[in-house]
Amino acid sequence: MTPDIITDLFPAEEAARRAADAARVSIRELDSIEDLEAAVALFDEIWHPEPGTQPISAELMRALRKAGNYITGAYDGGGQLVGACVGFFGPPSHASLHSHIAGVSAAGLGRSVGFALKVHQRAWALQHDATEIAWTYDPLIRRNAYFNLVKLGARAAEYLPNFYGGMQDQINGGGDTDRVLVSWDLRAPRVAAACAGKPSPASAQALIAAGAHVAVTVAADGYPALSAGRSGSLATTVLVAIPPDVERLRASDPGAAAAWRSTVRDTLGELMAAGGRVTGFDRAGWYVIEGGSR
Repeated sequence: MTPDIITDLFPAEEAARRAADAARVSIRELDSIEDLEAAVALFDEIWHPEPGTQPISAELMRALRKAGNYITGAYDGGGQLVGACVGFFGPPSHASLHSHIAGVSAAGLGRSVGFALKVHQRAWALQHDATEIAWTYDPLIRRNAYFNLVKLGARAAEYLPNFYGGMQDQINGGGDTDRVLVSWDLRAPRVAAACAGKPSPASAQALIAAGAHVAVTVAADGYPALSAGRSGSLATTVLVAIPPDVERLRASDPGAAAAWRSTVRDTLGELMAAGGRVTGFDRAGWYVIEGGSR
C-alpha cells in the first residue's frame, strides 16, 4: 500500500455527512419518475435551454439509474429539491465515473450545496469501487475553475475545444463550448483534504513575485491582453488570466467574450497540449501552469 493513496471509506463518508449538514440539505438517490422529472425541471431552471434542447431527460436518467449509475438530489429542510447530480460509469470495468451534469437552483445558492453533492458523489463512488471521477467545465467561468481545481482538488487533464458544439441556453449562449476535462483522484490526499474543508489555493501575487511569467491579463476594456515575453520551454511558472464574469460578457459584449474564448484556447489550451500541467488556480482568476513546452 503506497502512502499517497487513501483507502479507508469512513473519512469519505464522514466528509459527505458534514458537507450535507453544513449545506443544510439531505442527499439521496433519485428513483421515481416524479423525482427525475423534478430534476429535469431544476436543470431547466438553471440553464434555460431552448425548447427541445434539454441537457438530460427523465427517461435517460431512469435508464441510467436502473443500470446502477449515480443520480442524486439534494433536498432542503422543507423537502424542496435544490440540487441534483448525474454520473455514469465508464471503462475500465466501472473504475471511473463520468459526472455528466450537476446543478444547484437559485434557492440553494450560497450554502455550498454543490460541494455537498460532489463530496457525496465521491463517497458513493468509493463505495462502488470507483477510484476516479471525471467531468468537464467551462474554463472561462472563474467560480467553476476555483470550485473544481481548488475546493474539490481535481486535476485539469485535457483542454477540449468546442466539445459539445453550440449549446442554445442562457449560460452558453450558442457559442463554442470549450471545456477542460478534470480528473478527480478519489483516493489522493489532496482530494481528501479538500473534501474535509482544507483546500490549497494558489497565490498569483506570490508566484509573480517569485518570477512567474504572466501570459494573459485582463485589459482595462475587459478584453484579454497578451503579454510579450518568453516562449519555448516552460522553465518557469506561467499565469493565464480569465475574465471576472464571462457570462455577463456574453450578454453585454459578445465580442469580448469571443476574444476570451479564443485567447484562452490559444494559451491555456496550447500549454496543456504541449505537456503543461495546471497546478493551481487563484480565486482572483489566474490559472497556474508548469512544465511542458510551446
